[in-house]
Amino acid sequence: MCATSSEKSIESGKTTIGTSGIHHLGLTIPDIKKTAAFFIEQLNFKVVGEKPAYPAIFVSDGTVMLTLWQIKDADNLTEFDRTKNVGLHHFALKVNSIEQLQTLYQNLLKLDDVDIEFAPEALGDSPFVHMMCSIPVALDLN
Repeated sequence: MCATSSEKSIESGKTTIGTSGIHHLGLTIPDIKKTAAFFIEQLNFKVVGEKPAYPAIFVSDGTVMLTLWQIKDADNLTEFDRTKNVGLHHFALKVNSIEQLQTLYQNLLKLDDVDIEFAPEALGDSPFVHMMCSIPVALDLN
């Protein structure tokens, strides 16, 4: 945990702990440079830190920070399968308008290393529109 708020409950004398959103999310990935470039070039994130010996690159959109860790043995990685593995299935980033989401979708269609699970569509009966895509994970071995 990186950021919490606490206050004493007068009635019980216990400290109440509450969270206020995600400070950062850590992702282990097979190609740190390619993934960092995706967030920087496609989503306007900025590099806010690096730890080359780890190796890790920290990128942020000003609200959310992502820690990108390079997997040690990319040749023997196990890809995530949402039907068989416990772990992070996805995280959702907000954009400011449906038009921006549509533009992002069109930009991502041009990339051969990003899989789009579904195009922008209504999120059930909610007022939200969402899409799902993968980050680039394939290694460039050339």
